Amino acid sequence: MTYKTPLDDVFFNLKDMGLLEQVLSLPGYEEISDDIVDAVLHENAKFVQEVVAPTNRDGDQQGAKWDNGKVTTPASFAQAFKAFAEGGWQGLQHSPDLGGQGFPKLISAVISENLNAANLAFALCPLLTDGCVEAITQAGSEQLQQTFIPPMLEGRWTGTMNLTEPQAGSDLALLTTKAVAQGDGTYRISGQKIFITYGDHDLAENIVHLVLARTPDAPKGVKGISLFVVPKFLVNEDGSLGKRNDVWCASIEEKLGIHGSPTAVLLYGAGKGEVGEGAVGYLVGQENYGLQYMFIMMNAARYNVGIQGISVSERALQQARAYAADRVQGNALEGSAGPVTIDHHPDVQRLLMTMRGLTEGGRAVALYAAMCNDIAHQHADKATADLHRAQYEYLVPIVKAFSTENSVEVASLGMQVHGGMGFIEETGAAQYYRDARILPIYEGTTAIQANDFIGRKILRDGGAVSRGFIAAMCDTVNALNQHQEDTALAFIGTQLEVAVQAYQNALDVTLASAAKGQLRSTFAGSVPLLMLAGYVHAGWHLANAALKCRERQSDTHRQKLATAVFYAAHILPRSLSLSAAVKAGDNVQEAFSAVFS
Repeated sequence: MTYKTPLDDVFFNLKDMGLLEQVLSLPGYEEISDDIVDAVLHENAKFVQEVVAPTNRDGDQQGAKWDNGKVTTPASFAQAFKAFAEGGWQGLQHSPDLGGQGFPKLISAVISENLNAANLAFALCPLLTDGCVEAITQAGSEQLQQTFIPPMLEGRWTGTMNLTEPQAGSDLALLTTKAVAQGDGTYRISGQKIFITYGDHDLAENIVHLVLARTPDAPKGVKGISLFVVPKFLVNEDGSLGKRNDVWCASIEEKLGIHGSPTAVLLYGAGKGEVGEGAVGYLVGQENYGLQYMFIMMNAARYNVGIQGISVSERALQQARAYAADRVQGNALEGSAGPVTIDHHPDVQRLLMTMRGLTEGGRAVALYAAMCNDIAHQHADKATADLHRAQYEYLVPIVKAFSTENSVEVASLGMQVHGGMGFIEETGAAQYYRDARILPIYEGTTAIQANDFIGRKILRDGGAVSRGFIAAMCDTVNALNQHQEDTALAFIGTQLEVAVQAYQNALDVTLASAAKGQLRSTFAGSVPLLMLAGYVHAGWHLANAALKCRERQSDTHRQKLATAVFYAAHILPRSLSLSAAVKAGDNVQEAFSAVFS
């Protein structure tokens, strides 16, 4: 199955929905035009389709290998990564001052989706490097930036994020990795980190690890965590590579999916390098502020994992759609001269449209969030920038959780479309399901995203950002209701109005429960509320898309309108049951107490 980038839907979001116009009008993007964006996206499509996508099957079947501390990636990855680096794709969104190209996040999000859809396991390496670059850019000294960022943007070095330890998964207060100051500006790092994506590999000259560790006199808990740059090879003053640092890959994990991506166990201070015992590290920012700095990378990664969810969904959708258009089985319900392809059967159509609605709805939310981020960083008016920053931060857990949970559903539905052949590895449909299953787990599980959504987003501002979005959704309902003569728009308006009210009701109950101090009841409904928000935000964007499509007759516009109608009919009603679950928080907590006392 070949992969084709969904440029029609991408350009619909960028241009028909006006996202690109709003971003390119911002200060700092004067030299980026529509024509340049078109050229970049078409060139990227050619690259991922012809160079990266063919490595997907190899990566899954061959997997990464470990031998005596050295990791090799699947054979096809090296040439693809070389082409990725030479094409300048790693530096697309980063500052030109450090060797990047300075494109907005709106465009880098599209590029990220394309790369991840072509080969999720391959794309994890650039994803972590992006986050590493962003963290050092925002929190590192000028020397750290000049030493480590340009080679990463050139694709000669890659980056990782080292948080998790065997005893410290999501609870980073428990981490024990040590960092001891040496008096020369460096620290010696010792400890073990697990689940480190691309913690070792053969694609680049050097690997730049961002490592959380504690200094000897650090406060207990998360307030005593510092962040360090620990390169695999030390860097000489002239930028060349020096001694092998004391960081050692003890093993890589055998995983359900993403086989081509090495997930490493790293030992710091095992005495296996050329620098003596203890890995040489460099402090990022100030001591004990490490978790704050690492959240820069974590938030970037969370958004990008949401993009990965959309990517896997798109790939699974394309394969299922192609299979259904080719697989002949059964007669049409109305009667036919002979068997028809299965995409003529109503329930297969329902499966495909569910996959399509969840994929395109998730993409619309993610690209809108990217636009908010660009406005937050570039807009000249502080109030406008602050508003969009709050909106972006609110949307990040939705993008991450909603899109990744959907990817598992979409990939599963794709297997269902294939029937028994979906359960056979030969077709490739099962790979998307296996690959997707990690996405709701890493970079913070869905529950962690939901806790963040309520605790740091909704409760922090008393629901102000939520209510702002709900008001905008009500404006869309009013606009749809102005077209009662159009049965499609009127139907979408009716369905959206009910869903928005469900959103409002769930928000009100959550705020009231928290105000009473009933935190367990409040958080018992955290995941339902987060998923409810995802369904309604996606439905809102598709409803706005339907308004744009009303008088346009291209295939893209007709199909987008059809997707919006189906979403309103079959997917948006999920918001009602989720709202009911949120409102039943007290009852649920009583049930929890009875079972888990």
